[in-house]
Amino acid sequence: MRVAVVAHCDWSMDQKKRWMALAIKHGRHWHVQSPELVGDKSILFDRLQRRAVDQGALLIGFDFPIGLPEAYARAAGVGSFREALTLFGSGIWSDWYSVADHRDQISLHRPFYPVRPGGTARVHLFDALGISGASSLLRVCERATADRQAACMLFWTLGGNQVGKGAISGWREIIIPSLDQIGLWPFDGSLAELANSKPVIVAETYPGDVYRQIGMPRTGWSKRRQADRIVMGQSILPWLAARPQLDADLLLPFIDDGFDAVVGLLGMLDVVDERRGEGIPALDAVRKWEGWILGHHRDDVT
Repeated sequence: MRVAVVAHCDWSMDQKKRWMALAIKHGRHWHVQSPELVGDKSILFDRLQRRAVDQGALLIGFDFPIGLPEAYARAAGVGSFREALTLFGSGIWSDWYSVADHRDQISLHRPFYPVRPGGTARVHLFDALGISGASSLLRVCERATADRQAACMLFWTLGGNQVGKGAISGWREIIIPSLDQIGLWPFDGSLAELANSKPVIVAETYPGDVYRQIGMPRTGWSKRRQADRIVMGQSILPWLAARPQLDADLLLPFIDDGFDAVVGLLGMLDVVDERRGEGIPALDAVRKWEGWILGHHRDDVT
């Protein structure tokens, strides 16, 4: 796979908390760098591409949703996610990125809700969009598994686990300005296909999926406690030992800032090195509207 740089961004609404971890290919080895702030997003892709040593594409992952629930896409009449990105924010879609502050403002053309708590409920979304039940507003990759709970649905914008505001920010600030130049995984093809045709590949990631893959328990610790981060850093040493193509000096990033950025990067490298599959199920809706989380596998979907 012709990938020269792999980067993972732990996205946040606060730019001072947007951490990034990256690995640069040198021959057959990956040199993993210490986490750093994302910085100027307008030249992010260019900055990362210039750090390449070998020839190949930049693969960059973000932990905000990249895709639309199938039920919503069908109800709204959008042909594809890529097409939708060219429409949102103008014409009849001019209010799409504006979060509704009252249930009467919600519509297929303005689905994000609410601005603030108080007299709000998820059922307001279902009623206004004409879509029944929370599961219908979850993409397949967001539904609960044996290892994790279901994600928060895209259009709900309250609570600590909400993802809607991150999607609004990420789409407008990162994806749309470069839409004509980048490859959107998996909408535009597999990683191998995109690495041979696009200089930059953007993918959705979820560090929570990677914890178990690299030998870390999902519960019983907190990434916000330094002592726990130290212990978790030690727990992945066997995983690293089985991957001599990766730099082993990764404990410092775990102890300091950028914890999820590093975890997400390790999961991406396993996919690039073909130790783990991309995980895309054979569902038309996934490639057309919903997208997928890189490396996410489900036994309940084929």
